Amino acid sequence: MSEEPASGRQQAAAGRPAKFTTGSTLRHVVVMTATGSIGLIAIFVVDALNLFYISLLGVQELAAAIGFSATLLFFTVSIAIGLTIACGALVSRCLGRGSREEAAAMGGASMVFMGVSTGTITLAAWPFLGDLLALLGAEGETLELSLRFLQIVIPSTPIVALGMCTTGILRGVGDAKRAMYVTLGSGLAAAVFDPILIFGFDMGLDGAAVSTVLSRIVMLAIGIHGAHAVHRLIRLPDRERLAAAFRPFFAIALPSVLTQIATPVGNAYVTAEISAFGVDAVAGWAIIGRLTPVAFGVIFALSGAVGPILGQNYGAGRFDRLTAVMRDSLGVTIAYVLAVWALLAIFAGPVAALFGAGAEARDLVIFFCHFAAGSFLFNGAIFVSSAAFNNLGFPTYSTLFNWGRSTLGTIPFVWMGAQLWGATGVIAGWALGAVVFGVVSVLVCFRVMRKIARSQPQTDDTLPPPPPSAQSPFSAGKAATLP
Repeated sequence: MSEEPASGRQQAAAGRPAKFTTGSTLRHVVVMTATGSIGLIAIFVVDALNLFYISLLGVQELAAAIGFSATLLFFTVSIAIGLTIACGALVSRCLGRGSREEAAAMGGASMVFMGVSTGTITLAAWPFLGDLLALLGAEGETLELSLRFLQIVIPSTPIVALGMCTTGILRGVGDAKRAMYVTLGSGLAAAVFDPILIFGFDMGLDGAAVSTVLSRIVMLAIGIHGAHAVHRLIRLPDRERLAAAFRPFFAIALPSVLTQIATPVGNAYVTAEISAFGVDAVAGWAIIGRLTPVAFGVIFALSGAVGPILGQNYGAGRFDRLTAVMRDSLGVTIAYVLAVWALLAIFAGPVAALFGAGAEARDLVIFFCHFAAGSFLFNGAIFVSSAAFNNLGFPTYSTLFNWGRSTLGTIPFVWMGAQLWGATGVIAGWALGAVVFGVVSVLVCFRVMRKIARSQPQTDDTLPPPPPSAQSPFSAGKAATLP
């Protein structure tokens, strides 16, 4: 028996507090963010390499096809992220209040809901892929290439979604290291498959698509091992228990999904606007789309890291620690964004040259590095606030701020920028829209936390009530466990 799983079960049996309810909140934020960002950035780096390899083929339409395809894939992955947020929030709250059996049942139910939801969405979207790409502005050879890429990758959506769900379970229990292994393993697998399939087997764009599918399979395998084999936090409930988990799961999942798809909706509008300026402009936007998560992957990871820390403290009634977690998270955001923005501004030219960007694409990338990258001071604030809202029982606020940023904070700014300054104005408008919504979301978040601290609720209404007996509402004796 491995030492880590045993210690986890012994800790639960001994009634010790959940991991994040004691110790330095800053340390928890930094450790969870650092480990989460390693795996996440690995995936983003591989995506960037994927585009770099494609650019070496010397066909600009291929790079544009990656850009259009990525916009639609962003929708499917965003839905999976929203469902993962619900999984992590519920598992962490169950552990925070000392119910490991209930946490395992929630983990299993989350996997079922994730698989069914993303499978249904994939089937529904399949007949309309070509129409959706055309709506974004793809045409001619670029449309054909984008469609072929998606037809290979889209069927693997449930696979990557289930892999992401396991990371929600692992972060919920506080195992940042194994959550990192899930995404890091997937990134490393893609790093190996990409050059072999794109160049070794001379598959070009098809090779990049197949590599994506294979890396997703690796991701799920590593995640299942950590969440089930190590922590035993995937217990498939029977029909009755699954029905009981439905309401608390989707009470968080639906607004979280709405929140997550706000960003790809905004990005889709930006893609449609920028496509009017030609293939070079779309290629530049595709490069920015790959560069952004690599440069600011720590901020993306931070939003995922904060959730379980808040969830455990909320479940344990440690309301005094909630504000401290939020302040520490914003401090990390500001320090990191300023440092990365400075580096991007210094190395803007070499970064553009790395991807072989043409004249207009190069101008867009350099403009992003010099100016638009600073908008992540405010985007990061929205990310952190949204994580707090989702895990503290106010997911509607998260939905409102993210949709506000992606509509009122995107459409008028991008349209005006396009009219005045062309493709560069589109990027400028996309960046400026984050300022107002970032500031207001933080102010509202602190107000919510003060309200929680004053009221000090004794129960969590989004979870099934504790049973009158010692038996969990998701009884271990009445649940089927994965082999």
